[in-house]
Amino acid sequence: MAVTSEHTLSVALLGAGSIGVSFAVLFSTKGFRVNVFDPDPAAQSRAAAEIARRIDQLRAFGQVHEDPHAVAERIRFTTSLSGAVIGSGFVQECAPERVEIKTPLLREAASHTDHGVPLASSSSAIVPSTLGAELPADVARRLLVGHPGNPPYLLPVIEVVPAPATAPEIIDTAVSVYRAAGMRPVLVRKEVEGFVFNRLQGALLREAYCLLRDGVATVDDIDEVVRSGLGRRWSFMGPFETSDLNTRGGLASHAEKMGPAYERMGAERGQYDAWTPDLVAEATAQRRRLLDLADWDARVLWRDEQLLRLRAVFDPA
Repeated sequence: MAVTSEHTLSVALLGAGSIGVSFAVLFSTKGFRVNVFDPDPAAQSRAAAEIARRIDQLRAFGQVHEDPHAVAERIRFTTSLSGAVIGSGFVQECAPERVEIKTPLLREAASHTDHGVPLASSSSAIVPSTLGAELPADVARRLLVGHPGNPPYLLPVIEVVPAPATAPEIIDTAVSVYRAAGMRPVLVRKEVEGFVFNRLQGALLREAYCLLRDGVATVDDIDEVVRSGLGRRWSFMGPFETSDLNTRGGLASHAEKMGPAYERMGAERGQYDAWTPDLVAEATAQRRRLLDLADWDARVLWRDEQLLRLRAVFDPA
């Protein structure tokens, strides 16, 4: 399905909590009509006020050029789930992280929408096969996870996680909708709890807690290492590109020099995930398709330019 530049598509959001609010801001500021379902009228009132504040904040930073009232008018609240999803071309479920809450909502949304409408869950860790385990096959084929960073209107990445039963056209439609909303979809090719985002985040958090427990550093010192070090590089590069550019010769050279130390650090935590020659070769081959070693020096200069731009913002002379 192709989403037009006019964004005539209507999106239904199931839940007016923090993620529902953020998705409402995202889709409405990109021109979509948005129907927000929540059974609690008080939650709707809180959400409406929060959406208005966030749209005003975006406008103050030059991210929204429309009249905020025009943006807000694209959003409609309802206590009727059927009223939210009927006529919608995309459903984003934003309920609490509990299967027994999410599955009935998805089942009911399916009963009021066409067979080509994706049913996307905002689940942070629950895989779509679990969400669809008790759903009919014709509903399960429409189910996937669309897990955003929080808040999605400021963090453009979104993980698109299909189940083995998810229809390819449903995946394509979800990717198309997210891209039309200015997001950068990442297809997660295999179901794993926590997907990519929370597994990476969890690995760092686990080590941070261990360092605190072992008296190596304080909470603020650990955060400072990320704020002023890792986080600055990671704001525009991922861990593979960071390692690729850290050592002349690229990822293969980095793995040769640093792999044994990282293996020892992992073993200290009971993690025995060695960087085997085959694994390093695969990672290196993928990096070389993205960056020829002949262009390595130029990319290092690019990295330093980005860091200088960040330094000008965070540490002005």
